[in-house]
Amino acid sequence: MNRQPVSSSNIQAIGYDAKSRLLEIEFIGGSIYEYYLVPTETHQELMKAGSKGSYFHRQIRNSYKYRRVG
Repeated sequence: MNRQPVSSSNIQAIGYDAKSRLLEIEFIGGSIYEYYLVPTETHQELMKAGSKGSYFHRQIRNSYKYRRVG
């Protein structure tokens, strides 16, 4: 999955596959997590958010199943 670099103090890059609704987040420290069944709207809102880290913590972190992949 291609990840798009973002401006954030916590998140380095974000990738999304609309077909599988898989959100992939690469954090500044280098760890990579996959979040499952994330709606397209949530990904779009994350990408538009002024603070991607804050949006992630409020709307994604504890709302979707995930696993560390890197």
